[in-house]
Amino acid sequence: SVMENQPVNRPWGIDLKAYCLLMHLAQFAGIIIPGAGIILPIVMWVTNKEQFTEVDAHGKNIVNWILSLLIYLVVSIFLMFVIIGFFLLFALIIVNIIFIIIGAVKANQNEVWEYPLSIKFFK
Repeated sequence: SVMENQPVNRPWGIDLKAYCLLMHLAQFAGIIIPGAGIILPIVMWVTNKEQFTEVDAHGKNIVNWILSLLIYLVVSIFLMFVIIGFFLLFALIIVNIIFIIIGAVKANQNEVWEYPLSIKFFK
């Protein structure tokens, strides 16, 4: 029937709330496959942002954070020459884990959460 082909709040066949939660948690994929923590959430966002405003909102926040984090990591690496970069790098790793978990929990509560310290590349 025609109705079977209509996505009813099910991006990739997944419940919308669960999908948004998984977009945040997908950043952890990089632990298993290098680069996947950046690519997977972006692919999840880009493939469903047109159909679902929630996916677009979460995706923008996640991508803003990923880009900001990459900038902060580069700065940390340069600052390693003056020792402080090692502490900054450690702090970024901890903050990243905490932010991803908070983002996922908020998504599970149907809330869009902006990662603190994010540069707004996508508004």
